[in-house]
Amino acid sequence: MTTTAPFVRLSHLDALESEAIHIMREVAAELERPVLLFSGGKDSIVLLRLAEKAFRPGRFPFPLMHIDTGHNFPEAIEFRDRRIAELGERLVIASVQESIDKGRVVDETGPRATRNRLQTTTLLDAMLEHGFDAAIGGARRDEERSRAKERIFSFRDDFGQWDPRAQRPELWNLYNGRIRKGEQVRVFPISNWTELDVWQYVARERLELPPIYFAHEREVFERDGMLYAASEFVERYPHEEPFTESVRFRTVGDMTCTGGVRSRAATIDEVVREIAATRITERGETRADDRFSEAAMEDRKRVGYF
Repeated sequence: MTTTAPFVRLSHLDALESEAIHIMREVAAELERPVLLFSGGKDSIVLLRLAEKAFRPGRFPFPLMHIDTGHNFPEAIEFRDRRIAELGERLVIASVQESIDKGRVVDETGPRATRNRLQTTTLLDAMLEHGFDAAIGGARRDEERSRAKERIFSFRDDFGQWDPRAQRPELWNLYNGRIRKGEQVRVFPISNWTELDVWQYVARERLELPPIYFAHEREVFERDGMLYAASEFVERYPHEEPFTESVRFRTVGDMTCTGGVRSRAATIDEVVREIAATRITERGETRADDRFSEAAMEDRKRVGYF
């Protein structure tokens, strides 16, 4: 008499985790010199946990890299350095300030100045300098419309540019990582996750996050319906008086273009409930760089932005 193994139904998070681990292992197997982008933000923190599950107890088969604008939230930088030290992995820091000093890009000035768009040149230069042929990142399709067009293996040409019409089909979880010399791949293991999935995974795995993801009292000012952290990096207009508010940040990009939201959610469970109730995407509510035009993100991606 033969018996069959019982059918195991994975939970929603288990299925997402399994897919992401499979993608990471495919990158390690198919590409020669991949790198994992790590900023100290929640999505890249989840990527680190997935990489641990994919490759531990061995070392990661790739280094980590942060594109540092020099205008990051100090809490995120402190967390980044401490987490890397705990993991014992190699971190490559690609500096936008160095790109400015070398004349590769020109720093913007004025109240609307931001270094966020300057990251593209720094990223492409770092990929070339270190010979990286694939960059693993935490972008998700629910973030923004142009993200939804992107494959999990997103191919870039010799100039690092993205053409949404030249992407490869991905059927039955089969990924084609074959590239010619000079081409690159951007890989998004959590592409199918939502912001709520990320937070539920953070809760399940008991992952530590930088404190700015939770409600705290902070000096902010209001611009275009967004609350910016008052800092030396952001020049204010005369009428933009700072005030103290209880806020948290849904994303931790450059301080010059990242807004906070009014919140009293001080724990992971409270944040999960808050995210479950919202109807505005995190980038739509908190990222000024996506408001320059209807196609702001897609325009940046076409010239090499992650």
